[in-house]
Amino acid sequence: MITTPDTSRWIRRGTPNPNASLRCFCLPYAGGSARIFQTWSQSLPENVEVCALELPGHGMRLTEQPFDNWDAVLEAISQVILPLCDRPFVFFGHSMGALISFELARYCRRHNLPMPSHLYVSGHRAPQLPDPEDPVHNLPEQAFREKLTRLQGTPPAVLNSEEFMAMLLPVLRADFTLCETYQYRTEPPLPCLITAFGGTQDPTTQRGRLRAWRAQTQAKFTRHVLPGKHFFIHSEQVSLLNHLKISLMRLDMVNSKLLK
Repeated sequence: MITTPDTSRWIRRGTPNPNASLRCFCLPYAGGSARIFQTWSQSLPENVEVCALELPGHGMRLTEQPFDNWDAVLEAISQVILPLCDRPFVFFGHSMGALISFELARYCRRHNLPMPSHLYVSGHRAPQLPDPEDPVHNLPEQAFREKLTRLQGTPPAVLNSEEFMAMLLPVLRADFTLCETYQYRTEPPLPCLITAFGGTQDPTTQRGRLRAWRAQTQAKFTRHVLPGKHFFIHSEQVSLLNHLKISLMRLDMVNSKLLK
């Protein structure tokens, strides 16, 4: 096993909540940082502590080498969160973060580590389905930039800045490599509940690709389709967090009854 990483570099907790009865570990999309989730605690129940993951190469860790292989990212994150799994917890991930969250839950099961009570996956097709898009991680720089522009996830000011792009392109290539070299392996469905979020105009979760997450859980499956494209996590944040708040409140009630 690897040496336990420095939790303070990996996890942004805002104001730590030692009295939280539930922790929500959040994983961002490709190129994203923990900052995406910095205001979430204001909209979620007071008993929920938001723990946003800051991956190497992202956000405040931009100078570090990003992950581009699955073994390394899963082992590292599992060691980071383990000290914080002393109470019920859930995973939330958007796009790349959804895929990492799913595989992280399976990694925890394989290694007899604490398991999430609920898996929230957003903006990603079910993992057993093939990627309908051609890979882009190895495209020439100009073609890669054009793809980023079409995805509309990188601000134009950043795309037009040679200085920012010089720092960001290696990180994005690593993230896209991680996603596009992913190979699904058949395992039994997870025991935790799964809730999947998708956008009405997001092709990655249309044509049953979101509904297919149902096959990955032995427990209850819920699906929410919100207005917007792939980055509805921003454009429909209020609605998304409202769904998440209601779900987390229900989950905490169930956990409280089990502990009695």
